[in-house]
Amino acid sequence: MTNEPTAEVTRRGTRGRGRRPADEVRADVLRTVGELLMAEGLGGLTFERVARLAGASKTTLHKWWPSKGALALDGYFHAVEPALDFPDTGDVRADLLAQLRSFVHIMTRTPGGRVLTQLIGEAQTDAELSAAYRRLYSAQRRALAAERLRRAQEVGQIREDVDVRVLIDQLWGAVYHRLLIPDEPVTEEFATALVANLMDGVGPR
Repeated sequence: MTNEPTAEVTRRGTRGRGRRPADEVRADVLRTVGELLMAEGLGGLTFERVARLAGASKTTLHKWWPSKGALALDGYFHAVEPALDFPDTGDVRADLLAQLRSFVHIMTRTPGGRVLTQLIGEAQTDAELSAAYRRLYSAQRRALAAERLRRAQEVGQIREDVDVRVLIDQLWGAVYHRLLIPDEPVTEEFATALVANLMDGVGPR
Protein backbone atom coordinates (compact mmCIF):
# COMPACT_ATOMS: atom_id res chain seq x y z
CA MET A 1 0.00 0.00 0.00
CA THR A 2 1.35 3.42 -0.92
CA ASN A 3 1.59 6.23 1.60
CA GLU A 4 1.74 8.90 -1.10
CA PRO A 5 -1.07 11.46 -1.20
CA THR A 6 -2.43 10.66 -4.66
CA ALA A 7 -2.23 7.91 -7.23
CA GLU A 8 -1.42 10.56 -9.85
CA VAL A 9 1.76 11.53 -8.05
CA THR A 10 2.77 7.88 -7.68
CA ARG A 11 2.22 7.19 -11.37
CA ARG A 12 4.46 10.08 -12.33
CA GLY A 13 7.16 8.69 -10.08
CA THR A 14 7.24 5.41 -12.06
CA ARG A 15 8.18 7.09 -15.33
CA GLY A 16 11.65 6.72 -16.67
CA ARG A 17 14.27 9.34 -16.07
CA GLY A 18 15.35 9.77 -19.66
CA ARG A 19 15.98 13.22 -21.01
CA ARG A 20 12.84 15.33 -20.98
CA PRO A 21 12.37 19.01 -21.82
CA ALA A 22 13.23 21.20 -18.86
CA ASP A 23 9.78 22.82 -18.92
CA GLU A 24 8.11 19.42 -18.63
CA VAL A 25 10.35 18.39 -15.74
CA ARG A 26 9.72 21.67 -13.94
CA ALA A 27 5.95 21.37 -14.43
CA ASP A 28 5.98 17.82 -13.02
CA VAL A 29 8.02 18.95 -10.02
CA LEU A 30 5.70 21.87 -9.25
CA ARG A 31 2.59 19.68 -9.56
CA THR A 32 4.16 17.09 -7.28
CA VAL A 33 5.15 19.66 -4.66
CA GLY A 34 1.72 21.28 -4.75
CA GLU A 35 -0.03 17.93 -4.27
CA LEU A 36 2.25 16.95 -1.40
CA LEU A 37 1.78 20.27 0.37
CA MET A 38 -1.99 20.26 0.01
CA ALA A 39 -2.19 16.67 1.25
CA GLU A 40 0.37 16.72 4.07
CA GLY A 41 1.74 20.19 4.70
CA LEU A 42 5.40 21.16 4.79
CA GLY A 43 6.71 18.49 7.17
CA GLY A 44 6.98 15.56 4.73
CA LEU A 45 8.48 17.52 1.86
CA THR A 46 12.07 16.61 0.94
CA PHE A 47 14.16 16.99 -2.21
CA GLU A 48 14.63 13.22 -2.31
CA ARG A 49 10.91 12.49 -2.19
CA VAL A 50 9.99 15.11 -4.78
CA ALA A 51 12.75 13.92 -7.13
CA ARG A 52 11.52 10.34 -6.88
CA LEU A 53 7.84 11.16 -7.40
CA ALA A 54 8.38 13.66 -10.21
CA GLY A 55 10.94 11.54 -12.04
CA ALA A 56 13.59 14.27 -11.77
CA SER A 57 17.13 14.26 -10.46
CA LYS A 58 17.85 15.73 -7.05
CA THR A 59 20.75 17.63 -8.61
CA THR A 60 18.34 19.38 -10.97
CA LEU A 61 16.03 20.31 -8.10
CA HIS A 62 18.88 21.80 -6.11
CA LYS A 63 20.00 23.76 -9.16
CA TRP A 64 16.56 25.31 -9.61
CA TRP A 65 15.59 25.77 -5.95
CA PRO A 66 18.26 26.70 -3.36
CA SER A 67 16.30 25.45 -0.34
CA LYS A 68 13.35 23.27 0.60
CA GLY A 69 11.42 26.40 1.49
CA ALA A 70 11.94 27.95 -1.93
CA LEU A 71 10.84 24.70 -3.58
CA ALA A 72 7.77 24.52 -1.34
CA LEU A 73 6.77 28.09 -2.04
CA ASP A 74 7.02 27.67 -5.82
CA GLY A 75 4.90 24.51 -5.64
CA TYR A 76 2.40 26.19 -3.33
CA PHE A 77 2.00 29.17 -5.66
CA HIS A 78 1.51 26.78 -8.59
CA ALA A 79 -1.24 24.97 -6.66
CA VAL A 80 -3.24 28.02 -5.58
CA GLU A 81 -2.63 30.43 -8.47
CA PRO A 82 -5.73 29.47 -10.53
CA ALA A 83 -8.05 29.97 -7.56
CA LEU A 84 -6.55 33.36 -6.71
CA ASP A 85 -6.84 34.99 -10.12
CA PHE A 86 -8.21 38.50 -9.76
CA PRO A 87 -11.51 38.97 -11.66
CA ASP A 88 -12.38 42.09 -13.59
CA THR A 89 -16.13 42.33 -14.18
CA GLY A 90 -16.12 46.12 -14.27
CA ASP A 91 -17.48 46.31 -10.72
CA VAL A 92 -14.53 46.73 -8.35
CA ARG A 93 -16.61 46.10 -5.22
CA ALA A 94 -17.87 42.77 -6.58
CA ASP A 95 -14.37 41.83 -7.74
CA LEU A 96 -12.81 42.61 -4.35
CA LEU A 97 -15.47 40.50 -2.64
CA ALA A 98 -14.94 37.60 -5.06
CA GLN A 99 -11.17 37.63 -4.68
CA LEU A 100 -11.18 37.98 -0.90
CA ARG A 101 -13.75 35.21 -0.54
CA SER A 102 -11.64 32.91 -2.73
CA PHE A 103 -8.61 33.76 -0.61
CA VAL A 104 -10.53 33.11 2.61
CA HIS A 105 -11.81 29.79 1.23
CA ILE A 106 -8.28 28.58 0.41
CA MET A 107 -6.94 29.77 3.75
CA THR A 108 -9.69 28.19 5.87
CA ARG A 109 -11.29 25.34 3.90
CA THR A 110 -8.19 23.76 2.33
CA PRO A 111 -4.70 22.87 3.62
CA GLY A 112 -3.48 26.00 1.83
CA GLY A 113 -3.87 28.23 4.87
CA ARG A 114 -1.82 25.94 7.10
CA VAL A 115 0.86 25.61 4.42
CA LEU A 116 1.09 29.36 3.92
CA THR A 117 1.45 30.08 7.62
CA GLN A 118 4.14 27.37 7.82
CA LEU A 119 6.00 28.99 4.93
CA ILE A 120 5.75 32.45 6.50
CA GLY A 121 7.14 31.01 9.73
CA GLU A 122 10.01 29.26 7.93
CA ALA A 123 10.80 32.48 6.05
CA GLN A 124 11.75 34.20 9.30
CA THR A 125 14.92 32.08 9.50
CA ASP A 126 15.41 31.07 5.86
CA ALA A 127 16.78 33.98 3.83
CA GLU A 128 16.33 32.14 0.52
CA LEU A 129 12.70 31.41 1.33
CA SER A 130 12.11 34.98 2.47
CA ALA A 131 13.42 36.31 -0.84
CA ALA A 132 11.43 33.74 -2.80
CA TYR A 133 8.27 34.59 -0.86
CA ARG A 134 8.54 38.23 -1.85
CA ARG A 135 9.46 37.46 -5.46
CA LEU A 136 7.15 34.54 -6.24
CA TYR A 137 4.17 35.14 -4.01
CA SER A 138 3.61 38.45 -2.22
CA ALA A 139 4.96 40.71 -4.97
CA GLN A 140 2.87 38.97 -7.62
CA ARG A 141 -0.29 38.97 -5.52
CA ARG A 142 0.15 42.65 -4.72
CA ALA A 143 0.82 43.50 -8.39
CA LEU A 144 -2.41 41.80 -9.51
CA ALA A 145 -4.44 43.63 -6.87
CA ALA A 146 -2.79 46.97 -7.62
CA GLU A 147 -3.45 46.58 -11.35
CA ARG A 148 -7.15 45.91 -10.74
CA LEU A 149 -7.50 48.81 -8.29
CA ARG A 150 -5.78 51.24 -10.66
CA ARG A 151 -8.22 50.28 -13.40
CA ALA A 152 -10.98 51.08 -10.95
CA GLN A 153 -9.39 54.50 -10.40
CA GLU A 154 -9.33 55.12 -14.15
CA VAL A 155 -13.11 54.65 -14.40
CA GLY A 156 -13.91 56.65 -11.27
CA GLN A 157 -14.79 53.80 -8.90
CA ILE A 158 -11.94 54.73 -6.54
CA ARG A 159 -10.65 58.25 -5.94
CA GLU A 160 -7.55 59.15 -7.93
CA ASP A 161 -5.67 60.38 -4.85
CA VAL A 162 -5.94 57.03 -3.03
CA ASP A 163 -2.75 54.98 -2.68
CA VAL A 164 -3.83 51.52 -3.86
CA ARG A 165 -0.90 49.92 -2.00
CA VAL A 166 -2.49 51.00 1.27
CA LEU A 167 -5.84 49.56 0.19
CA ILE A 168 -4.14 46.23 -0.44
CA ASP A 169 -2.65 46.27 3.06
CA GLN A 170 -6.00 47.19 4.59
CA LEU A 171 -7.80 44.27 2.95
CA TRP A 172 -5.38 41.36 2.62
CA GLY A 173 -3.22 42.48 5.53
CA ALA A 174 -6.22 42.15 7.82
CA VAL A 175 -6.78 38.57 6.65
CA TYR A 176 -3.11 37.65 7.16
CA HIS A 177 -3.24 39.16 10.64
CA ARG A 178 -6.12 36.91 11.66
CA LEU A 179 -4.42 33.90 10.11
CA LEU A 180 -1.17 34.46 11.99
CA ILE A 181 -2.69 35.72 15.26
CA PRO A 182 -5.94 33.74 15.42
CA ASP A 183 -7.79 35.68 18.11
CA GLU A 184 -10.72 36.05 15.70
CA PRO A 185 -11.86 33.71 12.89
CA VAL A 186 -11.28 34.33 9.20
CA THR A 187 -14.71 34.05 7.58
CA GLU A 188 -16.53 35.19 4.45
CA GLU A 189 -18.50 37.57 6.68
CA PHE A 190 -15.20 39.11 7.77
CA ALA A 191 -14.16 39.56 4.13
CA THR A 192 -17.51 41.17 3.33
CA ALA A 193 -17.15 43.56 6.27
CA LEU A 194 -13.64 44.55 5.17
CA VAL A 195 -14.85 45.49 1.69
CA ALA A 196 -17.91 47.30 3.07
CA ASN A 197 -15.82 49.36 5.48
CA LEU A 198 -13.38 50.22 2.71
CA MET A 199 -15.92 51.16 0.06
CA ASP A 200 -18.54 52.78 2.31
CA GLY A 201 -16.32 54.37 4.95
CA VAL A 202 -16.72 54.18 8.70
CA GLY A 203 -17.75 57.74 9.52
CA PRO A 204 -21.33 58.63 10.48
CA ARG A 205 -23.82 59.00 7.62
